[in-house]
Amino acid sequence: MTPGTTSIASSSKFANVLRVTGGNFMEMFDFFLFGFYATQISKAFFPTGNEFASLMLTFMTFGAGFLMRPLGAIFLGAYVDRVGRRKGLIVTLALMAVGTLLIACVPGYATIGLAAPFLVLIGRLLQGFSAGVELGGVSVYLSEIATPGHKGFYVAWQSASQQVAIVVAAALGYWLNVTFTQVEVTDFYWRIPFFFGCLIVPVLFFLRRSLQETEEFMARKHRPDAREIFQSMVANWGLVVAGMMLVSMTTVSFYLITVYTPTFGKAVLHLSTTDALIVTLCVAISNFIWLPAMGALSDRVGRKPLLIIFTVLTILTAYPSLKWLVGSPSFVHMLEVELWLSFLYASYNGAMVVALTEVMPVNVRTAGFSLAYSLATAIFGGFTPAIATGLIEMTGDKGAPGLWMTTAAICGLIATLVLYQRRAPRPYGVPA
Repeated sequence: MTPGTTSIASSSKFANVLRVTGGNFMEMFDFFLFGFYATQISKAFFPTGNEFASLMLTFMTFGAGFLMRPLGAIFLGAYVDRVGRRKGLIVTLALMAVGTLLIACVPGYATIGLAAPFLVLIGRLLQGFSAGVELGGVSVYLSEIATPGHKGFYVAWQSASQQVAIVVAAALGYWLNVTFTQVEVTDFYWRIPFFFGCLIVPVLFFLRRSLQETEEFMARKHRPDAREIFQSMVANWGLVVAGMMLVSMTTVSFYLITVYTPTFGKAVLHLSTTDALIVTLCVAISNFIWLPAMGALSDRVGRKPLLIIFTVLTILTAYPSLKWLVGSPSFVHMLEVELWLSFLYASYNGAMVVALTEVMPVNVRTAGFSLAYSLATAIFGGFTPAIATGLIEMTGDKGAPGLWMTTAAICGLIATLVLYQRRAPRPYGVPA
């Protein structure tokens, strides 16, 4: 291959990385907005007269979208493994766009009554169904276009793209906070970031329509139908469960340090909205730096060492860190703790996502990855804001969310030891 050809190929891969991760940007942008504006959404759609009850209903609606993820993983995952990565990722983006439009445009409870929370719930369910295969489809696509010896680095950009979304969402939130009064933001202007999300959908569609199918998928002679895919999932149920536990550490820590952080900063630590936004912005930048760095490191030292080291560190430090923070709340202390938790999350996730693509059966890689990931978000991660809020209310311990993160890390450690008990896993179904 000539130098010119190599340059063109590298440029093409870089362009495909940008095209495919755009949908991830959109997904996390919407999810983060729902978490950050939970207080405003609770007042617009779930007015109960009790702030705790309204907030819990909002977070339960947020979590309900994650219950749809396993269904999306099974049905849309089977579709992607059957027809190809490109077509499948266009479908997921379309569903996600409809859900976002609903949340942005539905009038409040005061205007249309019970129809308002019902339509918001439908929007979240559509987003969840789409997201069920979005992460898996993107991760598998990146793993299949990666150059030899660089899978960890390539796949890490799936998660890194989400951090860009958090930066943009936090910047929009900061602009709203300094431009309008809190009353104005609560009444209407919290919707502006959601409208912005709707406006960038056509750009993302354009990018995905020009996406190239992976050579690995095109070269595959046998493409399983839905029945074969479902049978493979049942036959590999133990692998799916282990994969789900592996993801639990990622999904709990991610939603704790991003989606829940603004609420935690304002409602629990009683810091200003600006302080909570700046911390969240710094966390996203930290994640963006550490994710590809640790993905690349996992290419050199292996997945297992990183997975073990960072689950153990999380078990030892998550709760003590939050306990120290709530005992001495301040902007600086919150920033320090959140950046530490960010380092733990990103270092683990940089190795975890690519490891999950490697252990799944080749012919059903998207469905298998998506099902394991979706079950983890449905059972562990998606309800993290609600669980964190509930733990604080039930125990009176403001550091209790750290115990939830510790529990998830224990699950991740057990899964790592199970999956790597004999040797580094090769894709299941592939002869040794």
